[in-house]
Amino acid sequence: MERMERFIDNLPPMNLMRSEKMTLVQLIIPVESAHRAVSYLGELGLLQFRDLNAEKSPFQRTFVNQVKRCGEMSRKLRFFKDQISKAGLLSSVLPVVEPDVELEELEIQLAEHEHELIEMNSNSEKLRQTYNELLEFKMVLQKAGGFLVSSNNHAVAEERELSENVYSNDDYVETSSLLEQEMRPADQSGLRFISGIICKSKALRFERMLFRATRGNMLFYQSSAGEEIMDPVSAEMVEKTVFVVFFSGEQARTKILKICEAFGANCYPVPEDISKQRQITREVLSRLSELETTLDAGMRHRNKALTSIGYHLQQWMSMVRREKAVYDTLNMLNFDVTKKCLVGEGWCPIFAKAQIQEALQRATFDSNSQVGIIFHVMDAVESPPTYFRTNHFTNAYQEIVDAYGVARYQEANPAVYTVITFPFLFAVMFGDWGHGICLLLGALVLIARESRLNTQKLGSFMEMLFGGRYVLLLMSLFSVYCGLIYNEFFSVPFHIFGGSAYKCRDATCSDAHSAGLIKFRDPYPFGVDPSWRGSRSELPFLNSLKMKMSILLGVAQMNLGILLSYFNARFFHNSLDVRYQFVPQMIFLNSLFGYLSLLIIIKWCTGSQADLYHVMIYMFLSPTDDLGDNELFWGQRPLQIVLLLLALVAVPWMLFPKPFILKKLHSEVAPMACLAPLSLILM
Repeated sequence: MERMERFIDNLPPMNLMRSEKMTLVQLIIPVESAHRAVSYLGELGLLQFRDLNAEKSPFQRTFVNQVKRCGEMSRKLRFFKDQISKAGLLSSVLPVVEPDVELEELEIQLAEHEHELIEMNSNSEKLRQTYNELLEFKMVLQKAGGFLVSSNNHAVAEERELSENVYSNDDYVETSSLLEQEMRPADQSGLRFISGIICKSKALRFERMLFRATRGNMLFYQSSAGEEIMDPVSAEMVEKTVFVVFFSGEQARTKILKICEAFGANCYPVPEDISKQRQITREVLSRLSELETTLDAGMRHRNKALTSIGYHLQQWMSMVRREKAVYDTLNMLNFDVTKKCLVGEGWCPIFAKAQIQEALQRATFDSNSQVGIIFHVMDAVESPPTYFRTNHFTNAYQEIVDAYGVARYQEANPAVYTVITFPFLFAVMFGDWGHGICLLLGALVLIARESRLNTQKLGSFMEMLFGGRYVLLLMSLFSVYCGLIYNEFFSVPFHIFGGSAYKCRDATCSDAHSAGLIKFRDPYPFGVDPSWRGSRSELPFLNSLKMKMSILLGVAQMNLGILLSYFNARFFHNSLDVRYQFVPQMIFLNSLFGYLSLLIIIKWCTGSQADLYHVMIYMFLSPTDDLGDNELFWGQRPLQIVLLLLALVAVPWMLFPKPFILKKLHSEVAPMACLAPLSLILM
């Protein structure tokens, strides 16, 4: 931390207006210090390596095995994170003070933890499946026992009633009589049954299929299990139904078992003897109690192991990400002819050369290398990358601008102006000083707790708010300002800066709108007069005001953008852009929209009733006609004619000369480039 603070103190002042000047450097790094060198440079964050192996696939790179190992460790860490989340535990968000372990040692630890967790999950799953099966068996014993205890006469009576009312069709006379015979006490020895449990949603289809398969030669009893049970196959809580199927014959038994298997029904043997049923029930209950104790103990042991892993999880994930990034960067480097050094190229800011050399020296010393790292500047042909230095305040605005497009190397940085324009344009839309104060309080809380929140792991939404805390601060301040202009406090106007400029015409106009009001004093000192609220002309007045303000702000921002293009052209000594881009764009923009902005300001200052829509439309359709009541100042008509001619001239001036001049320059440079190799041969 002290080294980082000393490094920041030694940095030159930030160049906010333009990107930093960059230079291309080459590094020749001994193999034994390559890992530390890349790691230290990554922590510094001031060198962008070029990929010298772009023609190779990822599987042909030198350190592909190390990248695979890091990927495998990342998979294991994601597995640990999922297990911690499923268990309802929280991984430690506090910084771990323990030093980083070696990659090989971490790989062994992760493999051991994964094997232990997989084994515990497998054992727990088997125990849980056994527990669920025993729970289902208990339900079957409780429900099916009642069916078996029922008297045979009751069963015969039900079957006769069923055969008379439902199965009266001729096709089922033979099968129903067979059931009657089998249900008689004399023939009771031939009757058999299968008991089990099935999902309640499948019970009706299951019964129909059994009836069709046995041609009605069966009895089907069912009863709800009374509670949801975890299905042993799907591991989901479902509502189930206990069933008992009475049948006769081995062939029917085979069919019924196949249907049970097809429908996912679990069959359990239930003895006919009541004493045996009670004995089995006691054994099942005893076994369930033992399994509950075993499952609880296993769950506590698993949670303890997951808690231990969660304490180090963030540190391990950070370490694996860092190691993977280091090896990905090393794959961008090439070996020299001796195979003892790695050669890399990259871009760095000019001010950072001293800091990079210091980091390379530390890497050489820490790796006990006998050979130092060679660092030298190279000449570059291609354009360098764009690098803007940011701080906590400007970082969010720079990200907003970069989301739309990154400025070219050494161009003017739009983020400097976005610091003001973005929150102010938001405030023009938001415009309520009551809501603005609420937003301001939220931003101040985030800024006050900046040091604490910066070390915590936040959710996606809170992380977005925290990253844009200074954006929220300026948006809230400008919202308060614009809200005072609009005179809106939670959409309610107040007499903050004095009384209204209007009063009633007489004592009976307290409920009158603008038609019943007269102006009796100077305008309201600041913002919109509160008497406009609720008047008949409130909506036209405010819409007109906000529309005109939007035009003024939009034209001002477009002029700012064109001025930035002029400064870029001057910086790069590009007179072509100045003559054929900046000048015609300024003429075209201000001949039309700049003139409209001027008319808006004059109308506000003079209180004229001129129709600006009519003025701008007939400026194109009938530029020589008399303006009449729409004339705002002397000489307006000839000025409009001149501005219209300038706008018409600016369009071809802006579109045609520059492409033809660039084509001519390109055609002149191409033959010279072809003659250069020939002159070298002749020499």
